[in-house]
Amino acid sequence: MQLVDFSSRALLIAFILYCVSFLGYVVALTGRRWSNRDPEKHLHRWSRLAFIVSVIGFLSQVAYFITRWIGGGHVPTSNMFEFMTFLGMMIMAAFIVIYLIYKQPLLGAFAMPVSIIILAYASVFPTEVQPLIPALKSYWLYIHVTTAATGEAFFAVGFAAGLMYLLRTVNYKAQEGSARKEQWKLELVLLVILMVIGFTVSVFGFKGMNYQAEFTQQPSMAGNGAQPAMQGTVEYTLPPIVKPYNSQLVQMDTFLGMSQPLFEAPFWMKGINAGRKLNTVIWSALSGIVLYLLLRLAVRQPLGAFAGRVLEGIDPEDLDEISYRAIAIGFPIFTLGALIFAMIWAQEAWGRFWGFDPKETWALITWLFYTVYLHLRLSRGWQGKKSSWLSVVGFIVVMFTLVGVNLVIAGLHSYAGV
Repeated sequence: MQLVDFSSRALLIAFILYCVSFLGYVVALTGRRWSNRDPEKHLHRWSRLAFIVSVIGFLSQVAYFITRWIGGGHVPTSNMFEFMTFLGMMIMAAFIVIYLIYKQPLLGAFAMPVSIIILAYASVFPTEVQPLIPALKSYWLYIHVTTAATGEAFFAVGFAAGLMYLLRTVNYKAQEGSARKEQWKLELVLLVILMVIGFTVSVFGFKGMNYQAEFTQQPSMAGNGAQPAMQGTVEYTLPPIVKPYNSQLVQMDTFLGMSQPLFEAPFWMKGINAGRKLNTVIWSALSGIVLYLLLRLAVRQPLGAFAGRVLEGIDPEDLDEISYRAIAIGFPIFTLGALIFAMIWAQEAWGRFWGFDPKETWALITWLFYTVYLHLRLSRGWQGKKSSWLSVVGFIVVMFTLVGVNLVIAGLHSYAGV
């Protein structure tokens, strides 16, 4: 267990260094505007320092991965904590590759937060080394997961560059209908990102306060006179705005004077965990909206307009090219990992290549989406805003495939959310 403990410390060091690196990129980005001497020299000095710190953080995370592998006895990609930390590491690797190719220093200001948010989100899940279930005891699993995550990591860099392009080019001064529609769509994307951040902050905050609520649920009588299933119990770590359907409160810590849930989950949300999942979605939305409004109040303008002013001076054509190249690199890797190697593993684990499991279906949807992206880019000449919007939406599909399918939709991959 000493190696596992060391791996945890190495991961914490990597996370801290990523945050320091992000601050360095922010200083490079904002300081260029008020530097009285040489703005470009200021930009490259701070971005170079930030890049060095990010590389050191990446090496620390590699140390985490290797020591957890040795200490745990298997490749650490078998549950949501391990997979999300591996994805964060591969996003950093993809960023380093793209940075070395294009030397675009400010890409880190948007790529680093993606990795930071994913590592923070990973920490929400149990961090203990867990024994493998039989379906996971296959080297094809490791090949499938690692290559799929590597492809998704390049999609994440493409997303970061595409988002930067939109922030750089969407005109917030225009008042035409089409321009207003673009502005609202971009603000919605930023709100969704803040919801993920808000969820993570909320979970850590209430976990730090040791918040807890517990419910019991007795399922309704089954048909044909069959007896109902045994009573189930579910624990909340966020204040229960919504309780499970047909459940009784066992105990609940008071929060802001709220000692009872406000609503009950609808009857059609089956399963005792359905109410908890709906409660998590509501908390994510509320915390994201609060963060968005606070930031709007702080900058006194739409967040996209503020970010666009900060990004002035960056060539949007470079960002468009980086986004496309990152996705073009990631697509064949994702194809191998998420489809071909996944089907080989499925045949070995479950005796069939394809079974329309929710995770398999959404992996196919993701692959089809990026296939359409590349087709429109190469055959129809979709560049600039059209291409960037697709790169942003595509990564939202990726994140739903990774998070939403595992935690919301029941299927053969549900073990990954335990």
